[in-house]
Amino acid sequence: MKHPAFVIGLTAGLLATGLAFFSSAGAEDRHLQDPPARVATAVFAGGCFWCVEADFDKVEGVIETVSGYTGGTVEKPTYKQVTRGDTGHYEAVKVTYDPSKVTYDELASYFIRHIDPTDAKGQFCDKGSSYRSAIFVSGQGERQSAETTLTDAGQQLGKKVATQILPAATFWPAEDYHQDYYIRSAVKYDFYRSACGRDARLEELWGKAGKGA
Repeated sequence: MKHPAFVIGLTAGLLATGLAFFSSAGAEDRHLQDPPARVATAVFAGGCFWCVEADFDKVEGVIETVSGYTGGTVEKPTYKQVTRGDTGHYEAVKVTYDPSKVTYDELASYFIRHIDPTDAKGQFCDKGSSYRSAIFVSGQGERQSAETTLTDAGQQLGKKVATQILPAATFWPAEDYHQDYYIRSAVKYDFYRSACGRDARLEELWGKAGKGA
């Protein structure tokens, strides 16, 4: 048996080494870094929330994206209820971001160039009330930003913009299988996105710089 003092010293040394290792490893992992001093959220509806989530996850400064439903009248709606079109909900994505790295204006501009803002019936191959596009705003600052974004889009495209600006409402996260769908079911997602013509239409509208893939 080792002397108690030796065991205590050894244990303390190993603990210190372990903490140093994990501290060093964590510095390289986005999810283990210290959280930013301030975070903010924004909610956008742009048709299929799988695609909107995938697009926003590419933006520097975005911390988290969650697919869900908002703007409707039913509490805790299901995917089947929403896609049936009688709850008033939109498929939407809640974006949590670091304002020191990306601004709301930049997110709104990015969003509008990754959808078809001229389509009043839905987005790409998905038609129906739940697939319409909208920016859900909290406060006058976000509203003004959204209005400027839509005005600029209309002028650039030379067409009437159908994307709505709506007041923020309760956001209900979608079922677990919808979250990170583009990662969990990459093959199915890629086939859907291609078959739906999303990126082809984005390139037609905005050029290659606006292509969402």
